[in-house]
Amino acid sequence: MAWAITRKHHEGCNPLDANETFRIGRRFMRFPPMIEWTRRSFLKWAGATSGMADHSALRPSRTERRNRDLARAAPIVDTHMHVWSNDLARFPFSHPYKPDFKPPPIAGTAEMLLQEMDQFGIDFAVLVQPIYLGWDNTYVAECAKTWPRRFRAHGLIDPVDPDRASKLEYWMRRHRLSGMRFSPIYYEGREDWLDSEASLPLWRKAEELGAIFNFFIATHQLPRLEKTIRRFPRVSVVIDHLARVDLRRPDAATEFAKLLRLASYPNVWAKISELQFISVSAEYPFRDTFPLVRRLYDAFGPDRLLWGTGFPGAARAQDRRLPLEKELKLIREEIPFLTDEDRAKILGVNAVRLWKFKT
Repeated sequence: MAWAITRKHHEGCNPLDANETFRIGRRFMRFPPMIEWTRRSFLKWAGATSGMADHSALRPSRTERRNRDLARAAPIVDTHMHVWSNDLARFPFSHPYKPDFKPPPIAGTAEMLLQEMDQFGIDFAVLVQPIYLGWDNTYVAECAKTWPRRFRAHGLIDPVDPDRASKLEYWMRRHRLSGMRFSPIYYEGREDWLDSEASLPLWRKAEELGAIFNFFIATHQLPRLEKTIRRFPRVSVVIDHLARVDLRRPDAATEFAKLLRLASYPNVWAKISELQFISVSAEYPFRDTFPLVRRLYDAFGPDRLLWGTGFPGAARAQDRRLPLEKELKLIREEIPFLTDEDRAKILGVNAVRLWKFKT
């Protein structure tokens, strides 16, 4: 049976191709029209069913169940996965900011990741070079070459290296990386490279190569990045972890608006990730962050939101990450305003489109 995915575009989103086809096992899948509860539709439903003795009306309809089943059959992509080897002779640690950094007791290897992915039905992952391996991206590159169907990889390059444009070309052409991650958050007070003239060759090269850049960045650094994004509309940019907005600050809403402003650029995407580090309560499922997620959703729409978790298997707990089952449940069940179609897009459909995974 042949199916095709049809996306409903939200106002302000990038009007990409209206129809896309994703292979799910031996078949293709199509999403039916999105079902979304609004206040008006809920009240209409409640009024129509009030006083009825038949409680079967409260059960999901056949269409709703089918919608949910199709959503769960969609591809799942973890777009933020740090991996490193336990073979320190071949892949030594070289933290650029902490020369005395000690390796974590548990290595988050690609084999550990694949085992966990298979256990929980994760189809693909985007590998992100951890900062403690420094600028040598050999391990993530080898993982992507060894398992090209399952992985895409992002490396790190020194953002102030005079040869950063040529380094980008080297890692993408020679080693087939999909792009790079930059971490202005580690350059507090020294982030002028985000919009400097010296960085323009890097962005021109990214445009030429079709690179994807993701940024671990603080909210107050976003205006500098926005200036460069405006100049390079063909470079895809992903913002990690809700720009680590600080909810304890009285100006948190104003700061978060700097991220929301980037939604006006159709080449910018955002990850719903690491809510535990933003939440003031730090209690799962971090409901105090849901108003932020709602604002992010309203700004970017469901077609430019992504999901990622950080570390594989046993390496999660040692870095204060959630178990994978809770990460999945957070999107699938806990965030109340997402529709089934939204959840499918955020958990994988969007990432398949951005990183061009073969389904």
